[in-house]
Amino acid sequence: MKIGELSRRTGVSVRSLRYYEEQGLCTPTRTPGGQREYTDDAIDRVILIQQLFAAGIRSARIGQILPCMQAPEGTPNERTTIRLANDLTAERDRIEAMIADLVRSRTLLDEIISAATSDGATAASTGNARKAEQTT
Repeated sequence: MKIGELSRRTGVSVRSLRYYEEQGLCTPTRTPGGQREYTDDAIDRVILIQQLFAAGIRSARIGQILPCMQAPEGTPNERTTIRLANDLTAERDRIEAMIADLVRSRTLLDEIISAATSDGATAASTGNARKAEQTT
């Protein structure tokens, strides 16, 4: 399939697909005319690359991870090294820390919203009503 079709089928821009090629993450074959030709397997590979990017993993690290993947579903194979496994554990720990930070931020926002919609909002609306009564 051509790059435009891969873009449509994955929802990834043509520009991003070219970047993936530059980084060696998803390399198409070329037609005699120089056009990129992708196999159907490229769809799963591009989706995997997108998931790794969404996890905050840099393209250089993705380039190390992809050869260790046995299948598009992301099943590790025997080429997964101890070093890479340790690096990926560190990436997972970083993501866990980000999740914990986001949960704390959400809790804080929930507390502020709760305060604003209960006692705080009632006091503010009562105060505004009193001011309105005093001016009339």
